[in-house]
Amino acid sequence: MKQVIEYDGEAVGIVIPDNDRLRFMAVKYQVWDLDAHRFHSVDEARAAIRKLMGAQSNAPFVAQSAA
Repeated sequence: MKQVIEYDGEAVGIVIPDNDRLRFMAVKYQVWDLDAHRFHSVDEARAAIRKLMGAQSNAPFVAQSAA
């Protein structure tokens, strides 16, 4: 059965049973790095998302100039 995974109240992907694991399908750009990764549980997928999103929020802001 598919299950929606949310981060901060927003759907960011789904997990789909894939043999003995759950395959993550990203629906938001912020979590594309995890797309197609396989996890043992929904909690493991959520932890990976939290870790990824936390790393992104700690990244320095880089302004892009208009060309």
